[in-house]
Amino acid sequence: MTEAGQTSRAEADSAASPQQVWVLDDPRAGTAAQAIGIAERLGVPFRRLPLAWNWMAHVAGLARTGSLIGLSPAARRSVGEGTSGVALPVQGPQLVISAGRRSAAVALWLKARYGCRIVHCMSPGLGGLLRAETFDLLVIPAHDRPPAMPNVLPVLGAPHRVSPLLLQQAATSWRERLAHLPHPRIALLMGGPARGTAMPPVLAHDLGRHVARLAAGAGGSVLATTSRRTGHEATEALGAGLASVMHLLYRWGEPGENPYFGFLASADAIVATADSVSMISEACATQVPVFVALPQLADRRKSRFLASLLDAGQARTLAEDLSPWPRSPLDEAGRVAAEILQRFAIDRTAPALD
Repeated sequence: MTEAGQTSRAEADSAASPQQVWVLDDPRAGTAAQAIGIAERLGVPFRRLPLAWNWMAHVAGLARTGSLIGLSPAARRSVGEGTSGVALPVQGPQLVISAGRRSAAVALWLKARYGCRIVHCMSPGLGGLLRAETFDLLVIPAHDRPPAMPNVLPVLGAPHRVSPLLLQQAATSWRERLAHLPHPRIALLMGGPARGTAMPPVLAHDLGRHVARLAAGAGGSVLATTSRRTGHEATEALGAGLASVMHLLYRWGEPGENPYFGFLASADAIVATADSVSMISEACATQVPVFVALPQLADRRKSRFLASLLDAGQARTLAEDLSPWPRSPLDEAGRVAAEILQRFAIDRTAPALD
């Protein structure tokens, strides 16, 4: 078969079965989780479109009706455009859910082509904000000070995939593997500086000692996990700080299953560092008390988020007391999904497609 024939066959195969909801799957996990988490709460089948970008992606946001500039050829085929801009026989969606500035341009392109509705998470960038009315629903964190518009829904923190069902499944999956660790269990979620791995080891060590002291005083244990931003030196310093108490430390990137969700689901209290909106939002989806540590890692924007979180009673600053207080789990993905079902005609009786 010729190269042209192979390309044509690949493009034809990319025409997926029709789905009324498409989710643009950004390669950045925290960004993609916002769109996927909302879609999972809709209760309908949806199609995930993995996106890949090149250096031209930053130009896409300048086009008024969206653009596929910077999008990989495979991703272009998945949304219905083949080689040289040739349209492919793809049945378009009724609703597109996207997140992040780069995905906003693709969502706008899909709306211009298929006439679908768009639900977009996070700021769509300057170009998107200039035509904010084009989006059917903008889901923007309240700490980003979104404009007051009928199509703007402020949320506390960030939507994500941590749902009651996910927590139940994770608790069941990890129950036997964590059975040797005594209660109360403190989950310690360690992040690090944005766009780097330069977490000061002294901060990690001091936080580890602090949490270890609290756990030991209660006769409990620590479930600690690090992120890609923590860095090797800070991870080892954290481990040294936890040495005085029974604990399990997951080092980012080590072999085996990441126990992050299992730790969330199995904890009696959660301590999260202040650098990650996503991580703290996920912690608040549980029913246990949430405490924020190392506020010096938060920039001005994240400091506004932390202030709003504390004002809402969803978290407290880490001190010497881990006692619980009345708090309902934070479920912004569920709230957004309910808003979508109320605003738009989404058929929840549609059967799943192969």
